[in-house]
Amino acid sequence: MYRADHSRFRHSHDFVSDFTKGERRTRIVIAITGVMMVVEITAGVLSHSMALLADGWHMSTHVTAFLITAIAYYFTRRHSSDEQYSFGTGKIGVLGGFASAVVLSVVALLMAGESVHRLFVPLTIHFNEAIGIACVALTVNVVCALLLKEDHHHSAHDHHGQDRHHRDLNLRAAYLHVLADAFTTFLAIIALTSGKFFGWGWLDPVVGFIGSGVVFSWAYQLLRDTSGILLDRTPASSNLPDEIRRAVESDGDSTVTDLHVWQVGAGKFAAIVSIVAHEPRPSDFYRQLFREHEELVHVTIETQHCREDHESIASS
Repeated sequence: MYRADHSRFRHSHDFVSDFTKGERRTRIVIAITGVMMVVEITAGVLSHSMALLADGWHMSTHVTAFLITAIAYYFTRRHSSDEQYSFGTGKIGVLGGFASAVVLSVVALLMAGESVHRLFVPLTIHFNEAIGIACVALTVNVVCALLLKEDHHHSAHDHHGQDRHHRDLNLRAAYLHVLADAFTTFLAIIALTSGKFFGWGWLDPVVGFIGSGVVFSWAYQLLRDTSGILLDRTPASSNLPDEIRRAVESDGDSTVTDLHVWQVGAGKFAAIVSIVAHEPRPSDFYRQLFREHEELVHVTIETQHCREDHESIASS
């Protein structure tokens, strides 16, 4: 029995961009940050500096986040052609960013609790050693930020939030971790310097508390951005749903009765469009209406005949 070859109608579900450079630089940052984390936590314990110790804890979350980022890159690449992933592996990196945000939130709460405790139970701080280590840590943070910045997909020309959908959220998580750590380290240096020259020892735990707030703010942003994608929420800042509806209904006959748009990768979207018309067009006709939207990589179209006249006659 003859069977037609329909292979030409099949298409790949690999919607992930090439993030090889970002993956390689993330591994370098893991090595650098891991060494600095051990040094800073050890120095914080020996010098009794809460600001420095909090920054070391913060840096430990970066190591965890970088490991999650690297693992997510690996699984995304390895399973990119696996048919078990219905819409590709683009969300693995998003899941990595979400996991990183959860860890960051927990550590922020621990940092805040310990800082409050140190306000009421202060310890003697060895300022010279703590300031030296903090300066080294800040240098490491700047170097790591520069390593990751080139591949951080954040445009200064973010028109109405459109560019945020093109970011690699996996790499963004790592990049924001580094920026947050650089900020808290800078605050630690200010607190330690003020304590050494002006005797403001109380400023050290206060800075630790402020640092915890910064960590939590980064965590909240990551949770907000990644959870929406994981839950297939239609991006509120995207005009794609409205543009799809306008394109379909421009003929005056077709009506979009059901529309689902969700993100399947960095800057990549899928859509399911249900259309009712008196004279429905072939699905290829409607697909051509979306050809200018390169970000729309997977479209499922359902068409139905409008039977309003028949229904009204039957009801009478």
